[in-house]
Amino acid sequence: MASPIVDCTPYREPLLALAAELPDVPRADLYGFLQQAKELADRLPEGLAAALDTFNAEGSEDGYLLLRGLPVDEDELPVTPTSTPAPADRRRLVMEAMLALAGRRLGLHTGYQELRSGTVYHDVYPSPGAHYLSSETSETLLEFHTEMAYHVLQPNYVMLACSRADHEHKAETLVGSVRKALALLDEETRTHLFDRPMPCCVDVAFRGGVEDPGAIANVKPLYGDPQDPYLGYDRELLAPEDPQDKEAVAALSKALDDVTVGVKLIPGDVLIIDNFRTTHARTPFSPRWDGKDRWLHRVYIRTDRNGQLSGGERAGDVVSFSPRR
Repeated sequence: MASPIVDCTPYREPLLALAAELPDVPRADLYGFLQQAKELADRLPEGLAAALDTFNAEGSEDGYLLLRGLPVDEDELPVTPTSTPAPADRRRLVMEAMLALAGRRLGLHTGYQELRSGTVYHDVYPSPGAHYLSSETSETLLEFHTEMAYHVLQPNYVMLACSRADHEHKAETLVGSVRKALALLDEETRTHLFDRPMPCCVDVAFRGGVEDPGAIANVKPLYGDPQDPYLGYDRELLAPEDPQDKEAVAALSKALDDVTVGVKLIPGDVLIIDNFRTTHARTPFSPRWDGKDRWLHRVYIRTDRNGQLSGGERAGDVVSFSPRR
C-alpha cells in the first residue's frame, strides 16, 4: 500500500520560486491569484504533481494525502489571528501559496456564501467560547464529520495547511476512511445503509438564523458504487429515527472509529482529505492566547466529479446553500 505521506523537502526551493510568481496580495484579486496558480501548478515538481494526480484520480485506502516538508513562513509569520475574515490587504503567506498551487492541481477553490462571510481562504485558530461544532473550538473534541455532507455542492477535498502547531503538539486531525471501514461491516448493514436517505441537521452557519431548524437535509451514509461507496457521515448532525437505521449507523460509527488514524500537523504540512470517502475530527488542545497558538489555513476544493460542477465555474466562486433531499 502506498504511503499517504509525500516528503516535499526536496521540492522546497522550486516551490518557493513558484510561490514568488503569485500575486503578493491574494485577496486583492482572488480570481486572478487562483488563475495564476493554475498555470503555475503545471510546473510543480514531477514527484509532487504525480502524487496529487494519482490521489485525485484514484483516492487512497487511507482517504488522505499528507504533503510534508513544504516551505513555510518562519521569522516573518504574523501572530495567530483572533478574528475572521482575514484582512483583504494581507500579503501572501507561504502556506496560502501552497494551498493555491496544490489545490489548483486538484480542482476549483470554492467559498460557501453562508460560511465565514463567503470567503474562500479560512484561517483556523482557537477562539474563546467557540460553538462546539466550530473549527475554532480547542479544548473539546471536534467530532467526526464529513464536511458539509448535507450540502448539494459538498466539497470534494478539504485542504488544511499548517503555519503554526499548537504549543504542546497535542492536536491531532483524525481521519476515518470508508474504504477501510467497509470491511468491518456485515453485508446486511452495508445493504441497509446503501442509498438510504436519513434525516440530517446542518451546521450553525447554514441554519438561516434559526436556532434549531431540525433535520432539514437528508444524507445517505453510503452511496455511489456499492463495492466502493462514498460516505456521508456526521456524528453530531446525522439524526436517524428508525431503530434499524440507528443500529446500522452505530455499526458504521464503530467501524470508522476502529480504522481511524491521527495526523499531528506541523508547520510545512498540507493535509488533503478525500471528503467523499472519509470522516474527520480534531482532538482537544490547550491554547495560550499568546499570539502563537495553532494556526491552520483551510480551503475547499470542488472537482468535475460527484455532480459538484455543471460548467462555467471558476476557482474562487462562492456558492449558496442547497440541502440534500
